[in-house]
Amino acid sequence: MAARDQHGPGAPWGKDFHVVGHAQRKVDAMAKATGEAVYTDDIQLPGMLHAKMLRSPHAHARIVSIDTSKAEALPGVHAVLVGSELPIKYGVIPWTPDETALAVDKVRFIGDEVAAVAAVDEDTAQAAVELIEVEYEILDAILDPEQALVTPEPAIHEDRKRRDNISKHVDLSFGDVDAQVAEAAVVIEEDYEFSSNTHTAIEPHCAVAQLGADGRLTLWSATQITHYVHRAIARVLELHPARVRVVQPCLGGAFGGKSDPFSLEFVVSKLAMKTGRPVKMLWTREEVFYAHRGRHAMKMHYRTTATANGMITGVDAKLLIDGGSYSSFGLVTTYYSGQLLTGPYDFPNYRFDSTRVFTNKPPCGPKRGHGSVQPRFAFEVQLDEVAHRLGIDPIEIRRRNFLGDHTTTVNGQRITSNGFLECLDAVEKASGWKERHGKMPFGRGLGVAGSMYISGTNYPIYPNKMPQAGIQIKVDRSGLVTVFTGGNDIGQGSNSMVAYLVAEELGIRPRDVRVVAADTDLCPVDLGAYSSRVTFMVGNAAIDAARKLRKQITESVASHWATAPSEVRMINGVVIDLQDPDRTMSQREAFHLAEEAHDTLGSTGSYNTPTLGGDYRGGSIGASPAYSFTAHIAEVEVDPETGRITVDKVWVAHDCGRALNPTIVAGQIEGSTYMGAGEVVLEEHTMNRFGLHQGPSLLDYRIPTSLDTPDIEAHMVESIDPEGPYGAKEAGEGPLHSTIPAIANAVHDAVGIRLRTLPFHPSKVLRALAEQKPAQEVQA
Repeated sequence: MAARDQHGPGAPWGKDFHVVGHAQRKVDAMAKATGEAVYTDDIQLPGMLHAKMLRSPHAHARIVSIDTSKAEALPGVHAVLVGSELPIKYGVIPWTPDETALAVDKVRFIGDEVAAVAAVDEDTAQAAVELIEVEYEILDAILDPEQALVTPEPAIHEDRKRRDNISKHVDLSFGDVDAQVAEAAVVIEEDYEFSSNTHTAIEPHCAVAQLGADGRLTLWSATQITHYVHRAIARVLELHPARVRVVQPCLGGAFGGKSDPFSLEFVVSKLAMKTGRPVKMLWTREEVFYAHRGRHAMKMHYRTTATANGMITGVDAKLLIDGGSYSSFGLVTTYYSGQLLTGPYDFPNYRFDSTRVFTNKPPCGPKRGHGSVQPRFAFEVQLDEVAHRLGIDPIEIRRRNFLGDHTTTVNGQRITSNGFLECLDAVEKASGWKERHGKMPFGRGLGVAGSMYISGTNYPIYPNKMPQAGIQIKVDRSGLVTVFTGGNDIGQGSNSMVAYLVAEELGIRPRDVRVVAADTDLCPVDLGAYSSRVTFMVGNAAIDAARKLRKQITESVASHWATAPSEVRMINGVVIDLQDPDRTMSQREAFHLAEEAHDTLGSTGSYNTPTLGGDYRGGSIGASPAYSFTAHIAEVEVDPETGRITVDKVWVAHDCGRALNPTIVAGQIEGSTYMGAGEVVLEEHTMNRFGLHQGPSLLDYRIPTSLDTPDIEAHMVESIDPEGPYGAKEAGEGPLHSTIPAIANAVHDAVGIRLRTLPFHPSKVLRALAEQKPAQEVQA
């Protein structure tokens, strides 16, 4: 469980493996590098039409009438679509279906989809959209979550059992939090705010639909949840699921932003059915900002109590979550905002009261580290304040409160492997923390933070007892192995991971493995790329299938050689008799023997989680088969004249279990840290007082460029999880969490101010510095 620098010399990666643990090329690397890879917008079909969307100019209004006659009369227009043609509601969470493909009765945010046009080209479709006449009855818009909390009228969603604007409320308590206050040596109680931000994936949303001559509908979509889109399309279009095929082409980034069913997927499907021709819709960057589904804005009140030696005795949280106009993953978000905070530290007493409300803004959803990034910021800053108040080193207080491994959190989450202490050791040593923290010149500082995240969720989005991930393997007589997976590769390399694991198990080279993914006609069900589930769940399914196949092959070879199956070893495309190493055969010959013995050669594998979580309502939400752990130390420079924060360097150590491919893991760690750093000092998805997005473009919405990105030094801790595929855990989302509070804590070390409202714009820094001076003068 030692922390290792991925770039260090002689790192002993994968000494017991031939594929796993070694740097490998991604299976799609060359296709992407050469431009050969096919993305959704690359799809061109004969007779294809192009579609455009009419969007609401109002934040909240009732639709009185829609007149599409002028649009329909425009030459080149083949069809116009309105909400009444797609009235069935949907939602990725089956208990909260509150969206329609196009607005039926009213619009709920500026940019809400109202109508669509299919025409011979985009320009004609856009011209037709502008000819559609809509009469609105404007309603009062609710843009402030605190107003939404106390204002039942106007109800943004009127047809719910609840007659208010509360999307979801969760109040859970473990132990007696209030009793700790009187006995505590220190009580820290503060408010924190986290502004909304969005994904900014390079590829915008795009979908293409075609109705085949046999009446079957095929949808190609830039999605990260092929299976759930398939379910939603069949439901909304009232088609038998067997008549629907959904395919995810190569994807240009997602980060959670493509994990809902989206309006354009239903619209192109319905337009293809109406016109009998293929239909494509590509959203502009502005439309992607309107669709949003990004990070929820949260207002958070935290109280932490601790003993004189820094042991946490209680944490009390009250959270108000701005969910925007629709539910999306909001039910889960509300739980995640509390359920995922209870590590890597031991909380003997914990309570969280979390409320998500509807507002007339673009709907929020899951962004990398869904639901738990915001609370992690608040708590880790508060923990730093506890350490400062008690005069304890911030790393030391985190060590003292370490949760441990093979244990259970206060809210009933089962912890298996836990390399958090090794993560702390790694960043402490690499950063020179002991020599530098608190001793740098004014304006420069170091800050630390830690975090925990899930490796897949125990609870499927819709309840069922079927596998959460499935794999099928087909063996060809040429020696080629084809693996079919429903998993969604969104750039993180999940298809490559499947190839590595199958190659390792079968003793063949990764180049002899082909991966067919995310096609509902061809591949077994997988629930999608969210909650960092793919490596753990799809990986275990791949190993399961490959081991069944290997057993058939080794038994066939053993029979041929008249030896025991345990003496047959498959390695690097060659099959060897361990008792007689001179006796070998190629993998192709071995496959032939196995096919002779077992008929057409192939296998299946699957994975489902064990029963996990606490025995209470919502106890399974946030329960995971394994948890990853992360520690960050950030070094910042704060200019007291301008208020600008420069993040110079970030050291990050992440417990990923076994690193299946160290190069990919390092890339995920670095990418997460980069994204977190951007959220601290730059990114903000803001509306004006009318509900209009203030900067729906990459010119106005600020993300870090190469000039803004800190030097990132990634370390890996391999805790080797007992249930992960070869011991692996997640690496794609966990490393984001503690980036943000580490930078916040570094700012305090640099200039002595606590910033509790994100992002940290220069004006906030200057204001805090100005407020600090009078306090210092009073103390003097």
